[in-house]
Amino acid sequence: MSELQISLLAIGALVVAGVLIYNRVQERGAKRAAERAFRSGHADVLLHQPGATHASDLAEETPRVSSRGAPTDATAQPDPAIDYIVEFDSEHPVPQATLHEPWNAIERRHARRALLAGSEDGRSWRAGLQLVSRDGAIGEADLIEFRSAVETVAAAVGATVSAPEMRAAVEAARALDDFCAETDIQVVVHVSGGPFAGTKIRAAAEASGLALEAGGRFAMRNDDQRLLYTLGAKDGTVFAAATMRDATPQALSLELDVTRTPDTRRSFESMARLAHQLAAVLGGSIEDDNGNALDERALAAIGVQLEAVRARLEAHGLVPGSPSALRLFS
Repeated sequence: MSELQISLLAIGALVVAGVLIYNRVQERGAKRAAERAFRSGHADVLLHQPGATHASDLAEETPRVSSRGAPTDATAQPDPAIDYIVEFDSEHPVPQATLHEPWNAIERRHARRALLAGSEDGRSWRAGLQLVSRDGAIGEADLIEFRSAVETVAAAVGATVSAPEMRAAVEAARALDDFCAETDIQVVVHVSGGPFAGTKIRAAAEASGLALEAGGRFAMRNDDQRLLYTLGAKDGTVFAAATMRDATPQALSLELDVTRTPDTRRSFESMARLAHQLAAVLGGSIEDDNGNALDERALAAIGVQLEAVRARLEAHGLVPGSPSALRLFS
């Protein structure tokens, strides 16, 4: 093979990888833009019912009043990089039990995007409201309501309050949302060429360390039980242990959520190895969303681009898979 042919192959692999990641960025960016355009400052009385099983649906719009899950890390603290933080101090210790009921009301109102942390002596407290999520940036009306609620709680316990200027916080939220839209990437590769036998899929997945979870997809988790990537039917069909022997999907999808995945490069390499193993065992081929074949060179090129995204996130103070990243990209 000549040097020219090798160069052309390398360029082709990079183009495939670039198209794959570009498509994912555009999907997320378009969704955020639509959400910003149609979101009002008030909660929608009709709660959206998400039906997300496809990769591009994972950032489905959900009103702020809906029952979103608590942050993945229960020890998460208010973070000035992603939260609007109101501090209040008291001359006397304020027991956490005293704040429990009023703070729960604040949490419920703000869809569990609020965090409260106190000093060991109970005299100083920090109340934070997350500026950005996959629903978009916080609005000034929400910030005003949050600050007013915290001031009311502080006044009830005889504490003094200090808080940042809200206009600057709103501008910071918009800038952060733009950054998140650019870096919120999900990598999806498909193993096509079925129908594939469910028993073979399960055997290959479990041999690689994945486990079938309640959502109907196989999941790879690290020692801390953090999700690395998932494997499921491309058409969204839910897998179940009792019916795997009858499952015959035409294609499979492996999905990795870059911002929420710790050790991004190694996680992607593990996912790519599994894709190759599945293709070999099942007699399928590895493809991208557009049906283009993904060979070793193309997958390696994707890995290089993911490293660039990871470096950009870390330069912004957001380590993929960290408590702050898990909160921000949720």
